[in-house]
This record gives sequence, structure tokens and C-alpha cells, in this order.
Amino acid sequence: MFQNIPQVKLGIIAVSRDCFVISLSERRRKAIVESYAKKGGELYEVMTTVENENDMLKAVDEAKNAGCNALVVFLGNFGPETPETQVAQYFDGPVMYVGAAEESGDDLINGRGDAYCGMLNCSYNLNLRKIRAFIPENPVGTADELADLIAEFVPVATALLGVSKLKIFTFGPRPHDFFACNAPIKALYDLGVEIQEDSELDLLVAYQAHEGDKRIPAVVEDMKNELGAGCQYPDLLPKMAQFELTLLDWAEENKGSREYVAFANKCWPAFPKAFGFVPCYVNGRLMAKGIPVACEVDIYGALSEYIGLCVSGDQVTLLDINNTVPQDLYDQEIKGNYDYRLHETFMGFHCGNTPMCKLNSGALKYQLIQNRNLEKGGEPDFTRGTLEGDIAPGKITFYRLQSTADTKLTSYIAQGEILPVATRSFGGIGIFAISEMDRFYRHVLLSKHYPHHGAVAFGHVGKAMYSVFQYLGVEDIAFNQPKGMLYKDENPFA
Repeated sequence: MFQNIPQVKLGIIAVSRDCFVISLSERRRKAIVESYAKKGGELYEVMTTVENENDMLKAVDEAKNAGCNALVVFLGNFGPETPETQVAQYFDGPVMYVGAAEESGDDLINGRGDAYCGMLNCSYNLNLRKIRAFIPENPVGTADELADLIAEFVPVATALLGVSKLKIFTFGPRPHDFFACNAPIKALYDLGVEIQEDSELDLLVAYQAHEGDKRIPAVVEDMKNELGAGCQYPDLLPKMAQFELTLLDWAEENKGSREYVAFANKCWPAFPKAFGFVPCYVNGRLMAKGIPVACEVDIYGALSEYIGLCVSGDQVTLLDINNTVPQDLYDQEIKGNYDYRLHETFMGFHCGNTPMCKLNSGALKYQLIQNRNLEKGGEPDFTRGTLEGDIAPGKITFYRLQSTADTKLTSYIAQGEILPVATRSFGGIGIFAISEMDRFYRHVLLSKHYPHHGAVAFGHVGKAMYSVFQYLGVEDIAFNQPKGMLYKDENPFA
């Protein structure tokens, strides 16, 4: 995998109210660092304990000079409200706030820190200053408990750092009569994401310039090894290798001041005729290398994929929330074997962009839908290039970050699983099961006007994803609410 996500270096700064014993914060800070190290983590201990604004400036400089790009501010006692919140104001990176639990019933005079109280004023002051910060669900704890919370902060910080230094390349406008994933890009600028919108002609010229590239044979060989018996069109591989190198070089040559990249590319209807193939397999290969490539110029899909990549540390994919599971298939394969109703299941599908490593068994095939349209259902030629197969079963998180028409960020997160049931269909596809999916579909996906594309992370990462969206200022974070918990627009008499 390419280094397309940040490496988090965490520092910890202890704060102390000047009317409390400073050594209490310092001793408790040291205990957290030691506990975190025992759990396999590395936490840079900033030795300046913050009691006032001058201490704050010194501590932040110490963290920056040590290369820290994310911080934990630790209230070892009540803490000084102004300088402790100024840490997040002066530090350029995600900041987490936690406080110390009391340690012993035998030491509640000089050994009492009152951080349980101090966290309240800290949160209040952060809000007054309009400073975003990460406060976990249970932010006051022992050294071991806080070490675990700090470990949970790492994927959140990774995503936040990545988004702040991300550039998304786009090629071409969305296909005509297919505007479903189109959304204003202003909200991306508000997040700090850079967008570079390019023409399909730019991509074609760059692709043609890579003809005869000396690296092509090595990429072809790698593709053959990956596909194995699924290499049904070996004659197609040199073209696809040429395209892969085109995208990789484009990213390197055009990322400019940004450190991380993603693509949102037009892939039909002109692309197959102009390039001689469909790009699905290459899109999946770039995702496997750590560079998301969203289909159909879905810019927010690309951003969603990138966030999932950072949070999970694993490949993700982008799928259509596509079709229902037929009753007979449900009765034969799912009913009685898995604890889901028919309407809690659906099929997630795309033409063939899911990485090979996330399929049960993948094969290079052709885009059936485009073949019908562009090649009149005949022998496939330029509609070849999909990577098809059933997606491997396991836990998943289905999610999306999206802008509304009036540029307000919204999002949803739903955890579930892919069932080990054959789909009997084409494309990169799986049978998904999410509790109360029918209600989620109606009162989130439909009611809140989401497009048909959803990102899929392979694991349950909803907790970290929610924290990322919350830190980014997304006020509407929807989820699949359990039975008995009504959605705002849900008919209570239905």
C-alpha cells in the first residue's frame, strides 16, 4: 500500500490548576505514558506542565518540535480553563481532552484532583472559543482506561489529518441523466479538502503519453499474478497497466501542496470507446494500494472512501445500494440461518471496482450493462475490464459523508455484515444485512435525500467514524435506529 494516509505521532500535555499540587498532574501523566507503552503505543511526553498561557506556548512548541501532529490534553487535576483550551487553538492538528479519575479512597485530600469537575469547564470554554476537539464517551478514567481511549483516538486523528491535507482529482462531469451523486463542492473547501477538476481529454492525453512505458510489462505481470485463473482477457492487461501508471503519475505530478490524494473519475459512456476498456479493475487496484478511485465522478464518495481507509487502516469500496434480495433466495439461504428479516437484507453492487482481496474469488470480466448499451449485447470488446465476484463475508460499516444542495454536510453510518450467501448475480456484489435496514432505507436514505452510492469499510468502525464526522462539524449523523426508537418523520401508527 502506498503511503497515502498520515502516520500519527501523538503527544500528551498535562495541565494543572495553580491552586492544585502540580506533581499530581505530572505523576498521573507519566502513568498514562507508561500504560500506553505497555499496550504497544508510543506517546511523546511533553515535559512542560501547563498552568498558565506562557506554559501553554512552551508546551505546544515542545510538541511541535518533537514532530507531534496530534495531541492529548490531560487534566491531571481540575486544570486551568483558558490555557488548556488554548492548546487546541495554537496547535495545528487534532486534539483530544481527557481527565484523571481519583485513585484511592485513602487519598482524597492532597491526592484529589477534581478533573471530573474540570472537564465540564473545559468543554464549556472550548465551546465559547468555537474550538473543535475530541472528547471520548467516558473521558475521565484511570491511566489504563485513558491509554485505551488514546488508542481509539489514533484512527480518528489519522482521518482528520488526512482530510486536512487531501486533494481529490476529478475527470469529467457526471454522465447525463445520472446526477444522483452530484453535490456542491463548497463544503469540501470548508473541510480543507482541495479539489482539482480535470477534463476526460486531459486524462486521455496523459494516457496516450504513457504508450510504450517501460514499466508496463512489470505491471502486467503483477496483474496476471493477482488474477490467476481469473485472468480471462490477458490481451487487455497492457492497456489497463498503461492506465494504472497514468493515474499514479498524475497523482504524483499534480498533488501540489497536498500530501494525500483520491480520484473521482468518469467511467462511462465515452470512456470505454476512447480508452478501449472500462477502468473498474484498475480502480480496485489503486484502492488496494491506498488510493481511492470513486466511480462516476462521485466526489463525496471518494472522500467517504478516503475517511474509511484512514479509520479502518484497510481497503474499502464504493457500492450501489442496489437491489432487494428475492423472496425465494431469502427462504432458501437466509431464513432460519441468519437472524435477519427479508427487508433487513439487500444487495450492494458495483460493476467491478472492489479490490481483489475483498472478493471470494475475482475474475476479469466485462461490464454487462454497458455492453448492452454500447456494444448492443454482442461479443464484448471495449466494455471489458471489470473485476467481478461475490464480496467476502464478514462485518461491515456502510456509511457516507455528503453535502446537501445548500452545502450543509450530512452523514450516515450503519453497521452490519455481508452474509456468506452466493448472490447468483454479476459484478462486484454481496448480500448485506443491517438491522432495521427497511426503516433506515426509508427514513434516512430516502427522507434525507442520499444518493445510491455508499462506502463500505470491512469491519465495525462506526464508533471512530462517528467521532470523525462529529469533529468535522457534521451536525446530522444518522444511523440505523433500533426497533422502538422512532425516526423524526416515522409514522408512529404505521
